[in-house]
Parts: sequence; structure tokens; C-alpha cells
Amino acid sequence: MMIHFLLAQSAASNAFGGGALGFLKHSGPTAIAVIVLLMVFSFVSFGIIINKWTTLARAARESKRFLDVFRKSQKFSEVNAVANQLTYSPLVGMFQAGYQEINQQVRPVAGGSAQRPSIRSLDAVSRALARAASVEETRLEKRLSFLASTASVSPFIGLFGTVWGIMNAFGEIGRQGSANLAIVAPGISEALITTAAGLFAAIPAALFFNYFSDRVKALSATMDDFAMEFISMVERNFT
Repeated sequence: MMIHFLLAQSAASNAFGGGALGFLKHSGPTAIAVIVLLMVFSFVSFGIIINKWTTLARAARESKRFLDVFRKSQKFSEVNAVANQLTYSPLVGMFQAGYQEINQQVRPVAGGSAQRPSIRSLDAVSRALARAASVEETRLEKRLSFLASTASVSPFIGLFGTVWGIMNAFGEIGRQGSANLAIVAPGISEALITTAAGLFAAIPAALFFNYFSDRVKALSATMDDFAMEFISMVERNFT
């Protein structure tokens, strides 16, 4: 019994003495696969977080600049000239869709006539804005679903590693005929580390998914306000 105890204690110390590399060296293929999978989820999530942080921040800044230009300009052609410089703003896509619809509908004015140009259907312009708003909202929400999936799935993947590690610990107890700490420590270590890895992947994904969802909602509200403002301006000048 003393020999078995010393051998188990030596294996446990080797497993924990080398840090993360020591853990991977003495872990089974299932625990390693769980850790690697959670690392992939975590790395991809952080890449998306960095990308969405910069993209949404720039979209908000450029939307503010675009609204300033839109409200100060006297002609849609002037706004269209500036719009190409603010492509991160979702309002630009909406404006260009509405502007294109107006150009297709506008009735030419006879030379020398004092009559202002008019459009055939204001509803068609409204539908063009709605379609463009849907496209822009989809673009803003792109890849957020991966953060939601990571937040919901990663804890369960970590839990699978937890259960597997505990199963290994009990299996080792059965093989060694002893329940001392040196025997069960490697299996418990697998369980705890995979649990921590699952939480490490899930918590940032959940936090930033909620944060980015709020930012997208704020931009969507701005898009709704802009659509009404655009329709009001078209109604005043083209009907």
C-alpha cells in the first residue's frame, strides 16, 4: 500500500508541477479535447469582440456626422456626395436606397416651368428605406450569434469535462483501492480546469453579447428616426 501511495503521489506532483503544460501532459485525450475546443471558442469570441467594438463605435460616430450633414444640406445630391465617405454608418445605406428610389420616380419638369419635381409613390420610398434598414441591421448583428452560442454552450462543454474528470477520479479509486488525495487529485484537476475554461469562454461572450445588442438597438432606433425624417423631407419637397 505504501508503494502504491508513493507512486500515486509522485504522479500527482508531476501533473501539477509543470503548470498548464504539466496538466496537458498528464491529462487524457478527452480533457485535452475539451480544453482545445473551449480555447477555440474563446479566441474566436475575443476576435469578434474586438471587431464589433471598433465597428459599432465607428458606426455610431459616422452616423452622428451623417445626420449633421443631412440636416444642414439643402439638396440630396450634396448629402450623397458626402455619404461615400461614411460607409460604416447604417444611415448611409438607407439614404442611398431612398435617394435611388427618388431618382427613379422623379418626374421631369418642363423647361421654364415653376413647378417643382414630384414623385409617383411615397410608399415606394418608404419600402425602400425599410428594406435598406433590414439589410443594415443584419450587417450590424453579423457574428453576434456566435457570441450568444459561446455564452450558452461553453459552460456545458466545461461541465462535460467536469463530469469526465470526476469519472476518472472514481475510476482511479477503484483501480488503486484507495481514496486519498494523491489518487483522486489528477481527475479532480481535470474537472476543475475544464470548468474554469468553460466559464472563461462563456462570461466575456455573454457580457459583450448583451452590450453589443444594446448598441445595435440604439443604432436601430436612430435608423427608425432617420427613416421618418427622410420621408418627411421627401413629402415636403417632392409631393
